[in-house]
Amino acid sequence: MTASIKPTDRIASQVVNSLLSIKPIAKFAKHQARELIIKRAESIGVAWRDDVKFLRSRGSQTAFSPQWETDLAKITTPDLEYPKYYLTSFHAYDRGNMSWDAAMEVEVAAYSVHAKIFAETGTTGDTQLRQTYHDLIVGSLPAPPQTILDIGCSVGMSTFAMQQVYPDAQLTGLDLSPYFLAIANYRADRQQSSRINWVHAAGESTGLPAHSYDLISLFLICHELPQTATREIFQEAKRLLKPGGHIAIMDMNPESDIYAQMAPYILTLLKSTEPYLDRYFTLDIVQSLIDAGFEAPTITANTPRHRTVIAKVL
Repeated sequence: MTASIKPTDRIASQVVNSLLSIKPIAKFAKHQARELIIKRAESIGVAWRDDVKFLRSRGSQTAFSPQWETDLAKITTPDLEYPKYYLTSFHAYDRGNMSWDAAMEVEVAAYSVHAKIFAETGTTGDTQLRQTYHDLIVGSLPAPPQTILDIGCSVGMSTFAMQQVYPDAQLTGLDLSPYFLAIANYRADRQQSSRINWVHAAGESTGLPAHSYDLISLFLICHELPQTATREIFQEAKRLLKPGGHIAIMDMNPESDIYAQMAPYILTLLKSTEPYLDRYFTLDIVQSLIDAGFEAPTITANTPRHRTVIAKVL
């Protein structure tokens, strides 16, 4: 399923891309987007600055705990080659996902961004979003998965949430950012979730053994990828899944009326923090999965602006 792109939409996208190629405009747009997210967080009771400050210091009197650098070194895969598309600005961070600022603000940002998905949910919007995804997975799989791989696990929020659904499963969280994984491992220790295996690798080339997983999950990942990377991850997922295994994808829904009616200035703000968003919106995800070796997927709108895609490996 692919969003219908009108000629005027293509022109608008080209104009936005041209504007964002001008550094002062891009910087201003990213600043405005960031301020909007922080303001929303604080309006629903998320103590953004205090929570991040506490995380940076790990509750100590130092501004930044030196233990973070130790944890980073432990989790980092030496000589890992990062895809070029990944080493760019994401989410208003100049260094993208390769920074402590990005890693330490993931959780509070998720509460803010997901606060208004459903009416009057506030900080529980993020939890409800994940629940709609998990409900669809549980209803689609013939049996509870015993082995689960969470590709693009970030700081582990999606992995921990999946663990609550399938507490007996063996979970692996994989991400390209060692900064994110350092936070995930810290959270796991605090939550006593040591059974989760954290892997620093690319989703396109995980280095994990073939036919090892019953379920592979991608939660809000595809909209952050160029189309080539998405297709390569689908191919890698096909290699990693056991016979009869499933891939589950939760992401923005290009068919949503919300995006179709979005004001141009909002699109500009979104594009300033999501560099591959327009490519995601034109991706034929059905054909991409079929080409990778999956059955035709089911696609279900699980919120007014998100969809869940589930496919069984051939």
